Amino acid sequence: KKFARGYMAKYYIGDVVEEERELPEISKDFLRLRDDLMQKGLFKANPWYYILFFIHIALFEVLGVLILWRYGTGWLPWLLSSICLATAQTQAGWFQHDFGHRSLSSNTRLNKLLHCFTMPIMKGLSGEWWNYRHTQHHAKPNVFIKDPDITISHTFLLGKTIPAKWGRERRGWLPFNLQHKYFVLTMPPLLYPTYFHIDCAIYMFKKREWWDAIWMTSFALRWHYFFASVLGGFWASFRLYFFVRILESLWFTWTSQMNHVPMDVDYDQKRDWASMQLATTCNVEPGWFSDWFLGHLNYQIEHHLFPTMPSHSFFKAQPYVQEFCRKHGLNYQLKPLWTAYADIVRSLKKSGEIWQEAWEMGPMKYD
Repeated sequence: KKFARGYMAKYYIGDVVEEERELPEISKDFLRLRDDLMQKGLFKANPWYYILFFIHIALFEVLGVLILWRYGTGWLPWLLSSICLATAQTQAGWFQHDFGHRSLSSNTRLNKLLHCFTMPIMKGLSGEWWNYRHTQHHAKPNVFIKDPDITISHTFLLGKTIPAKWGRERRGWLPFNLQHKYFVLTMPPLLYPTYFHIDCAIYMFKKREWWDAIWMTSFALRWHYFFASVLGGFWASFRLYFFVRILESLWFTWTSQMNHVPMDVDYDQKRDWASMQLATTCNVEPGWFSDWFLGHLNYQIEHHLFPTMPSHSFFKAQPYVQEFCRKHGLNYQLKPLWTAYADIVRSLKKSGEIWQEAWEMGPMKYD
């Protein structure tokens, strides 16, 4: 039993409460809020939203193909085509996100089928791999070890606790005091085209996700069919693919990290659901451009509180969530877009300084 617990510890989410009377008041209020939003229809998906979403993705992809076919492969058409294709891929990422969260329907099979179409076929990555990582992130956001999105200590240190611990122990092969500088040159452009592809391949091999591999092959064949002949062969189409992934990675990384990196990062504090999500998540001010550019993930607080809510309902839930936060004294952080981007670099710089200070003061002097 002790041996098994050693392996299961990192998957601990919380304790099962037998009776509702044992729940703290904030948890009872949160459940009432969720029931109220369900009764208001905010968990019901609008099929037209997803139909139009898909059409606009397809239009960007078709435009990217037609630019090269019509205007040739000079640097300007090549660049414009890359931008269109990167836009299609990034928006497809926001599109699949709802299906991965089972937001479209209560029919699990339908959601899974749509996720299979959007992730491996439209984006060329494994849906099972995405679910494996993303479910852990939502269960324990910004919790060291339990959230794979922030457990990256061999390259970046986040928060206050982990940098101080690593500094005291004189750990780290990188100059973390400079991480805010090398972050800009490494993670945003390379996360998608390198790490995600390698991590996805390793996961599929270990878990034997052969069906995902077959569906992903259809993406590769489609790409080769549209671009190899017009660009002059396999390697030319691959160069385009890699550049598109770099553009997508820049877009995705800055967007996904601004909601969590500047927030509380620590070991598991075993908070209640609402308090945990508000401590580790922030929002970006809404607007027609922000909502489109960020795939409605600028409403990250609402998304983390209600992971199965369709993204088109977040703005409707926002005032109710803000009132809930005011009642319970929770910090509802709402930032302008460029402030949110800058806070990533500022927080990395602060964490690096904590690590350096702990390293210089030594293990016996730093508390």
